[in-house]
Amino acid sequence: MSMLQFFIAVDVTVVNIALPSIGAGFDIDGHTLTWVVAGYTVTGGGVLMLGGRLGDHIGRRRVLLLGTGLFGAASLLAGLAPTFSLLVLARLLQGAGEAIALPAAMATIVLMFPEGPRRSRALSVWAAVASGGLVLGFVLSGIITAHLGWRWIFLVSVPFILVVLMAAVFLVEGDRPVAEDAPPLGLPGALLLTACPLLFTFGVVEAGEPGTPAWVAPGALAGAVAAGAGFVRVEARSRNPLLPPHFFANRTRVAANLTTMLLSGGLSTSFLLFTFYLQDRLGISPLGAGLTMLPLALSLIVFSVIVPRLLGRWGARACVLAGIGFTAAAMAAIALVSALQAGGVAMIPAMVLIAAGMGFGIVGLQYVAVSGVTEDDAGIASGVQRAADQLGGATGAAVCVGTGFAPSLHSLDPFLVATLLAAVGLVTGAVVAWRMPTPASAADLQGQAG
Repeated sequence: MSMLQFFIAVDVTVVNIALPSIGAGFDIDGHTLTWVVAGYTVTGGGVLMLGGRLGDHIGRRRVLLLGTGLFGAASLLAGLAPTFSLLVLARLLQGAGEAIALPAAMATIVLMFPEGPRRSRALSVWAAVASGGLVLGFVLSGIITAHLGWRWIFLVSVPFILVVLMAAVFLVEGDRPVAEDAPPLGLPGALLLTACPLLFTFGVVEAGEPGTPAWVAPGALAGAVAAGAGFVRVEARSRNPLLPPHFFANRTRVAANLTTMLLSGGLSTSFLLFTFYLQDRLGISPLGAGLTMLPLALSLIVFSVIVPRLLGRWGARACVLAGIGFTAAAMAAIALVSALQAGGVAMIPAMVLIAAGMGFGIVGLQYVAVSGVTEDDAGIASGVQRAADQLGGATGAAVCVGTGFAPSLHSLDPFLVATLLAAVGLVTGAVVAWRMPTPASAADLQGQAG
């Protein structure tokens, strides 16, 4: 499960440093290239809840094999794509494969370990692998692009995905038979949920693009609102909605997922700011920029060991608030380094703080979001948590970075604007987390750990 998580996480960031090479290969400008990144992330986030429901509906192992197979096939297509349009299509399919496979993988882990220290350690490993994959994607992208070419950033994962498929067949417990009278899952809700953040991201990005017709951004944002309203309407009338009404009755899970969205927005913004500062402002090569971010990956390993113990002693809420605080401090450090025009080494403290923010915040929120799950709702709880993480990261980065780096909107330092917007989201997340009801299982961790 962690191997699958690692390569899916790598695929989120591995294209960033390779984008110039991809653009040169297809003679595509930088504005169009953004959809190689955004298409994957937003499509994945939009389909995640459908993936979670599928796991509860037809069985986790079946869905795990389906999603992993789709992700592997799409990776192969992306590496061999003869045209840019086919590459974008492959990235959309990769996002869909991720969205189908990951909730089943996370639900498998959750149900494998009882609530308490064992589950917190398992989820800590899961989160550390994901975070390490996100960071190492930058390093691997620089190395692979420099020595093998950009196509291999997609092809290198294919043999490992085959290993995951074979291992899942032998190691994951078989599914119970599918009920013949089970209500069908409605695809319209999933399509509307995907369209809403996709149109929102498009509208935000286009709003800051010089030369864009005045109606494009408002039209896209209006379309996003319409898609969101349509999703609510479709879900209210569905016999088997993607989000069952009883899910919203659990205030703890709702608060945990809302906080996840706000924290992930700040974390994703920091990744892009690190990349822009190292490559665009300082002129460091792609390989050098990737290697400069190694302290972030190493710090994540350290916090993956520390956080499970502190989760048992402090409780989930304290860990979440600490994670938000570390992330806010990292934003302040990024703004300061930018204002001083300091070298790349000066970004290392901010990287360590971001690692602490991920380690404390995301692990604590994951634990709260899946507390009290059963065989019947583990998939949807895992899918919602992953969707909150991914959609929050994608839309948060689009708002903060898209607005910050839009010269047509303001004349301020883009790093300052982006960090201030991220800080607003983090403060909001801290307020929600402070008021978040603590699940009984998380409160019991202290006694179990002692």
